[in-house]
Amino acid sequence: MREQTQKLIRAYYAAFNAKDMDGFLALLAEDVVHDINLGGREHGKKTFAAFLTRMNLCYDEEIVDLAVMSNDDGSRASAEFTVLGKYLVADSGLPPAHGQSYRLPAGAFFEIRGGRIARISNYYNLEDWLKQVAV
Repeated sequence: MREQTQKLIRAYYAAFNAKDMDGFLALLAEDVVHDINLGGREHGKKTFAAFLTRMNLCYDEEIVDLAVMSNDDGSRASAEFTVLGKYLVADSGLPPAHGQSYRLPAGAFFEIRGGRIARISNYYNLEDWLKQVAV
């Protein structure tokens, strides 16, 4: 199960990098829970799709240096990676955007159920990101 979960998480980030949002969303459970970095908790695939739409409007990101780990039964996983991005359009409550580039270490925790991602909790240093886009 460990290898299947790690393959699932790698597929998740591969779809993200390919901007294959349909493929990306297909890896999620219908009732997926999304814990937003320093934010709230959202529920459901439709809500997550709306979040992705906003993210894709405001940011152009690629995940590199991906390391994936999971427990023995494959029910939990984590990933550590670097986000290479450009800030394209100002996101609500954040500074103005004008194509600033950033490089940000980040991580995520996952819960897996029925071969799908049932929870995603993303973490990164917001203060570091703010400094990088303050150019």
